[in-house]
Amino acid sequence: MVLNVEQTLFNLLLAALFSVLGFVLLFVGYRIFDTIEPADIRRKIFEEGNVAAGVFTGAFIIAIAIIVAASIHG
Repeated sequence: MVLNVEQTLFNLLLAALFSVLGFVLLFVGYRIFDTIEPADIRRKIFEEGNVAAGVFTGAFIIAIAIIVAASIHG
């Protein structure tokens, strides 16, 4: 088996690029969610300790991550 260094480096570069793209899309999705949510979700989670708000936000982030992963994967 011959190791193709150029192809390996190219694949690593693409993996890093898609990782950054996925993170940016996830962050943008969360910021949109935070903007359209009528309550201050960060205050509810961190200051008030509202577990339901944390679970709701976590579920939303997981859902957006699944959508982003599916869109990047093809």
